[in-house]
Amino acid sequence: MNYLMPFISLLNEMSPYLLLGFLIAGVLKVYVPKKLYINKLAKPTLTSAIWSAVAGVPLPLCSCGVIPTGMALHKEGASKGATVSFLISTPQTGVDSIAATYSLLGLPFAIIRPIIAFVTGILGGFITNKLDKNEKKPMVENEETTETQIKNKLLRVLHYGFVEMIQDIGKWLIIGIIGAGLIALFVPDSLFSTYLSNPILNMFIVLLISVPMYTCSTGSIPLAAVLMMKGLSPGAALVMLMAGPATSIASISVVGKILGKKTLAIYLANIIIGAMTFGLLIDFVLPASWFSMEMMNHEALHGNHHSDLSLFKTTTSIILIALIINAFFQKHKHSSILKKKAGMSTIYHINGMTCNHCKITVEKNLSKIPGITSVQVDIEKSIAYVEGKTTDSEIQKTVETLGYEYKGKSNE
Repeated sequence: MNYLMPFISLLNEMSPYLLLGFLIAGVLKVYVPKKLYINKLAKPTLTSAIWSAVAGVPLPLCSCGVIPTGMALHKEGASKGATVSFLISTPQTGVDSIAATYSLLGLPFAIIRPIIAFVTGILGGFITNKLDKNEKKPMVENEETTETQIKNKLLRVLHYGFVEMIQDIGKWLIIGIIGAGLIALFVPDSLFSTYLSNPILNMFIVLLISVPMYTCSTGSIPLAAVLMMKGLSPGAALVMLMAGPATSIASISVVGKILGKKTLAIYLANIIIGAMTFGLLIDFVLPASWFSMEMMNHEALHGNHHSDLSLFKTTTSIILIALIINAFFQKHKHSSILKKKAGMSTIYHINGMTCNHCKITVEKNLSKIPGITSVQVDIEKSIAYVEGKTTDSEIQKTVETLGYEYKGKSNE
C-alpha cells in the first residue's frame, strides 16, 4: 500500500490533463494541413527557424517520432536550419506534456518548458542556417481531400489522439509513473541534500544520463517531480525534462548520417548548452518560489489521496487505463493479422521504427516505389511486409533516406 497509493495519486492527478492533451493532439494532427507551414521552412533564414519551432512546440512527438517527420520536412524542401529547429523544439514538449507538467510541477514549469523549447529550437536552426546557405525549393505533397476523409475527420481525431498517441507513449508514460512511485518509496529523502547538494553537479549528472537515453516528454515528468522531492534542484530537473526527450542514440545517429556531422555538433551543443543555461537560470536567477516544492502537487507526489480520489479524477484514470489497454490490444491484434500475411509477402527487417508515425512514414514511402502493391509494418517486430515486385536496393535506399536502418530480408 505504501507504493500503491503514490502510484494511484500520480495517475489520478495526471489523467484529466493527459486526456485533454491527447484530444488536442488529434485536432492538431487532422485539422492543421502540412501545406500551411512547409512553404515557410524552405529558405535558410531566421524566419524559417522560427516557423519550424512554432510548428514543432505543440506537436506531441517524441525524440523517435520526430526523426522521420524532420527528415520528411527536409526531403520536401525545408532547410537544414528549419529541420534542426524542428528536431530540437518538438520532442521537448507538446500539448500533452504541457498539461501533465502543470498537473504535477505547477504553472511556472508548464510555461517555461515550451518557451525553452521554442528558444533553443530557433537558436539551433539559426546557427545551422548561417553555416549552410544552400536554399531548397519546397516540394509540397497534395493534401488528400476526399469526401470520405472529410466525413471521418472527427473519427480520425479520436483515433489519432486516443489510439495512435497512446500506442506511442502509453508504455513510457506508465513506466514513468511506476518509476516515480518506486523512487518515492525507496530513494531516501536526504539523497541529494546530503550527497549531491551542488546544483551544478546535479545538472552534469542528469545531463550525462539524459542525452543518450530515450525518455518521453510526458513520461519524464513524474520522475523529475519525485526527484525534486528527494532534493534534486529545479534547474537539474529542467535539464532532465529538456535533454532527455530532445536526444537519444537514435536521433543522434540519424542527424549525423542525414544532415552531416557539423549539423549534428550544432544540434547537440544547442541542446546541452541550452539545458545547462536555463537550468542555471532557474536555480540562480529566477525567483526560487516559482519552482519551489509549494508549487508542486504534494498530494499526488506524496500519495495523500484524500482529495484527489474524487469521482472525476478516478473516472478519468479508469478511462485512461481502459484506453491504454485498448491501444495495446489493437497493436497486438494488428501484429497477429500481419503474421498471417507473412507467406504472401517479402519481409524486410528495419531498425529504428518505434512509433505509429514511423510505421505510417515507412508504409507511405515504400508504397511509392514502382511495382509495390502493398506495404504493412509491424513496429513491434521491426519488420515490413511488402507485396509486389521491386529490388532490395530500392527498399534499402528508401528506408535509409528516411533515417532508418535497413537490415535486409527477414525470415521473421
